[in-house]
Amino acid sequence: MTVIVRDVRPGSAEDAEAFARIRRAALPYMIATGPQVTYDLAHAHPDARNRPLLAEVDGEAVGTAEVSLAHESPEPGTGCVNIFVHPGHVGLGAGSLLLRAAEEHLAEAGATNLYSWVLDGPSHLAFAAKHGYRPSRSAYFLRLDLATAGLPPLQAPPAGVELRTAADFAADPRPLFELDALATADEPGDVAAELTDYAHWLASIWEHPLLDRELTTVAVADGRPVAFSAARTDGLGRYGSAMTGTHPEYRGRGLAKLVKNDSLHRACTAGCTEAFTGNDAENGPMLAVNKWFGYEICAKETRHVRTLGRGR
Repeated sequence: MTVIVRDVRPGSAEDAEAFARIRRAALPYMIATGPQVTYDLAHAHPDARNRPLLAEVDGEAVGTAEVSLAHESPEPGTGCVNIFVHPGHVGLGAGSLLLRAAEEHLAEAGATNLYSWVLDGPSHLAFAAKHGYRPSRSAYFLRLDLATAGLPPLQAPPAGVELRTAADFAADPRPLFELDALATADEPGDVAAELTDYAHWLASIWEHPLLDRELTTVAVADGRPVAFSAARTDGLGRYGSAMTGTHPEYRGRGLAKLVKNDSLHRACTAGCTEAFTGNDAENGPMLAVNKWFGYEICAKETRHVRTLGRGR
C-alpha cells in the first residue's frame, strides 16, 4: 500500500466530505460536516497560513491534518497541528507523513512552537512522544443524552436580566463580538487568543453554517449582552456548545448556568438528541456547571508542544 499526502482541494465537496468523515470517525465528540469544512477553508484568515491536508491509501482518504498559525495569539511563532487518522487505517504511516508535511509548512511560515491536541490513549501518546512532543495541559470531552436526560427546570432570570437569542442581534451583532472577545481573553489554555478583527469574526463565527442563532442564548443586562451560550448544530440531532462565557463584571451570579440551561431546553424542543461540550481540565467552575446538567466525561485529550529545532 502506498500512502500519499496532498492538499485539500479548495471548493472540492468530495475532499470536504472525506475530511469531515475522517474527523467524525477519529473524534466523534465534535460536530463535523462537509459544508463546515468547505466554509472554514473559504474563510480562513490569511495570517493563519491555513493548510489542511489529506492522506490517501490507494486513492482512499484515511487521514487528515489541521495546520495553521495561531494568528489570534499575542505570542508570535505559534503553530497548531492536529492529526486525525481513521481508526480502520491506523498503522500505515499516514499520521507520520501528515505530521512531517505539516511541520515543514509551519516552519516555513515562521512557527517555532507547535501545539497539538492528542487523545489520551497508549498509541496516541506514544505517537506524540516519538515525534518529540511533550505533554502540556489537558481537556475533557463531555456528552449529554438529550433524549433521556432530565434537564434542570427553566429558571426565571434575576431582576434586571433578560434572555434573548443571538437571532435578536442579527441587525447588529457587534455587542456579541465584544462580549465574545472579553470571554475569550481569559479562557483557560496554553495558547492565548485575542479577538480584535470584527470582520473576520463575522465571517468565521457569526456567519458560520453550524452556528444556530435560534439556540444560542444571550443574557442582557444594563442594555448590553453580559453572558452567552453559543450553540452549533449539524441538522442530524447533534448539538455542540461552542462556548459559554460571562462578562467579567457579571460573574458569580449564575448567568452561565442560566443561559446554558435555556439553550439546552431550546435544543430539546428543536429535536436535538445529543449534546457535546469540552472543558479545560483546570476549569473547575464550568466542569461543575456541566456536571449539574448531567454531562458525562467521554474522553480526555492532552495538548502537546514541540519546539522546532530540538531533536526528537
